[in-house]
Amino acid sequence: MTLQKKNFQKPDEIQTYPNLRVENIRMGDLLVSKQTYQPGWRWSKDIKPIAKTETCQAHHFGIWVAGRVRVKAGDGQEIEYGPGDVADIPPGHDGWVVGNEPAVFYAFTQKASPK
Repeated sequence: MTLQKKNFQKPDEIQTYPNLRVENIRMGDLLVSKQTYQPGWRWSKDIKPIAKTETCQAHHFGIWVAGRVRVKAGDGQEIEYGPGDVADIPPGHDGWVVGNEPAVFYAFTQKASPK
């Protein structure tokens, strides 16, 4: 194994969606994403028309470093996240920015190995 270093000043990939910017860094089978949600962003308003699913089907694991986001699970449970909160959000949810500050989330995902 070799020491590695990358920086979000030069991400491997940038994805833009309505009110959302996702910057990705890949290291082996790991993906680290810096997700910046703008005030007014809501999954069911901004992403649902693109995803074409009733709820977000992604599993999110990471840490919030700025702003506030509220998430509602399919079973009705709601939780609000803010700076310093580590989140494990299973598929089947809606989410939205709370307040007037952008919310920033660093997500960590282990990519599936090729078969």
